[in-house]
Order: sequence, then C-alpha cells, then structure tokens
Amino acid sequence: MASPSATTSSDVLRVCFERLAGQGRKALVPYVTAGHPTSIESVALLRALEAAGADVIEVGVPFSDPMADGPVIQQSSQVALHHGMTFDRVLDLVATAGLGIPVVLFSYLNPVVAAGPDALRRAASAGVHGILVTDLPVGADPPREAWLGESPLAFIRLVAPTTPDGRMREIGAHGRGFVYLISRLGVTGARDDVPDELPATIGRLRQATRLPICVGFGISTPAQARRIGALADGIVVGSAIVRAAGEGVHHAARLAASLRAALDEA
Repeated sequence: MASPSATTSSDVLRVCFERLAGQGRKALVPYVTAGHPTSIESVALLRALEAAGADVIEVGVPFSDPMADGPVIQQSSQVALHHGMTFDRVLDLVATAGLGIPVVLFSYLNPVVAAGPDALRRAASAGVHGILVTDLPVGADPPREAWLGESPLAFIRLVAPTTPDGRMREIGAHGRGFVYLISRLGVTGARDDVPDELPATIGRLRQATRLPICVGFGISTPAQARRIGALADGIVVGSAIVRAAGEGVHHAARLAASLRAALDEA
C-alpha cells in the first residue's frame, strides 16, 4: 500500500494541528451534510461555523445508504439528495464558501468512486484538504487505498475502541492529517455520557501513532467537549450540529461557539 505524497493541500491539516498544539489549544471539527438544510444555507453554515471558532470542517457527501450514521445524519442526507446534491455540487459548495480553515470530505466509498478517477484532484482544486472514507478499512482494497493515499488530499483513517494495538499502528502508518477515533460502537448520534474506557483507548492510540487524535461519535455538549478535549487533540461534532442546523444556521453557530469555549477551558 502506497503512502501519500506530501503536497500543499494535504499539508494544510498538518500545519493546522501543529499550530494548535503550539498554542495549547484543541481542534473543534464540526460535521455538516452538504446541501442540508439547503444549498444556500450550507454555504452560510460553513462560513458561520468558521466564524464561531471551528478549526477544521468535515463536509459530508450525501449518500443513499449511510449505514454508519444515525437518524439525524441519515435524514439530512435524504434532504440533500432530494435537493439534487451530488459529489461535484458538494465541491461547488466548498469552493463558494471559500473558507480559510481546512476542509475534509466525509464520504462513503461509492460516491467518491462514482465521481471518476480525477475526483480527488477536483476536490483539491475546490479547496478540500482531506478525505475520510467510512467504509474502507485499512487493507480492504489496496489499489483503491493507494489511489486515495497518493492523491493531493490527506487520507484520514478511522479507529474503533475495539481496535487492537497492532491494528492501530497499521492504521496510523497509512493515515495522514489526523486519526478519527470513534468514541463508541454503533452509529453516529448525540449522547449524554462519555464512555468510561475512552481515556484508556486514547492512551493506546497515542502509543501507536504520532498523528493528532480527534474523537467523534456522540459528542453534543460543552461538558463532553471539555472532558474529551482534555484527553484528545480535538473533537468531531456531527449529529448535534446537523440537528441545530435544521433549526437555523444561527443555532448551529451558537452551539459551535459554546463547544469552542469549552475546549478552550480544557
């Protein structure tokens, strides 16, 4: 499996996390579904989240069968697809937003492959810096992984709480940008608690990779952000942001600002 080449686009994430570490700060990484609630609101949402203190934004590519996602993100994908959202329209949204922070595409494999062999180059040209594919584990499809790893985008990999130490090292060796640590098993969705085993899982992952660690799945409150921010290099907040965006862009921005404040306390 080939390792990604160092390029300006993929290096943006590395520089971002190095800057945050130098400042003693943790990354706020909100997730949005492109095209939800509407295309116009998506652009406003991206800009509002940056203004509220996001350090990186994950932009979800809508998919008809999002098996890893809970009901909130599933519903947002259906809304976006109903509005005619496609891979290239996602890129148009990113380009239109013109953000000054890194953007990571969050997608299932099918939409990326269907977009064609130059899909990743087009994404980089639109202002995307990384890609995370939820249904492509390390070693599952070496040619496809090489295609992703050799692209201009940082290829971000997922780690589950049940991942063995050796597997963590393998994942860390074939990822770039940061590692997305799933805080719990199951699908995405807001929760009220923090898993008891999370500190130990983060500790094991730190022994396996030097990449920054961002924790996602279930984070929805400032209290959770504060607690996890004290352990990890950043947090990913998806369902809570998507639900708030459905109520209005300003609701999502207010939530992001409260999470930013909590992280800064951590």
